[in-house]
Amino acid sequence: MNTTINDVKIIDLPIFGDPRGNLSFIEEEKQVPFKIKRTYWIYDVPGGQVRGGHAFKNQLEFIVALSGSFDIVIDDGLNKQTYSLSRSFYGLYIPHGLWRQMENFSTNSLAMILSSTLYSEEDYIRKYPDFLNYKGL
Repeated sequence: MNTTINDVKIIDLPIFGDPRGNLSFIEEEKQVPFKIKRTYWIYDVPGGQVRGGHAFKNQLEFIVALSGSFDIVIDDGLNKQTYSLSRSFYGLYIPHGLWRQMENFSTNSLAMILSSTLYSEEDYIRKYPDFLNYKGL
């Protein structure tokens, strides 16, 4: 598995603003580089809690902070990088084969995740030693 933290990227979303407020949108295979098969969101995360803590064999993700803020720590087995999401006009593209963990959720934060696959428990790598083995490390 050759995916590294260098394959992760912040993608800016279109912003249409006027005195009434702003509008942004996401279209599959335009702002996100995949077909969207599933959308889910994470909210009401108690202070100090961590979400994620796994990797995917096949799933690609695009994560947007629709409200509030949180950090996403990406780990390729050799290097780690933290991304802070706090605005709804950009998101984080995460390819498969990377360990990811979400932390430091602000009060009333709302994380929306767009996925390239339907839910499949077999796609998850839930133990870090298994992830390192999967990566050949």
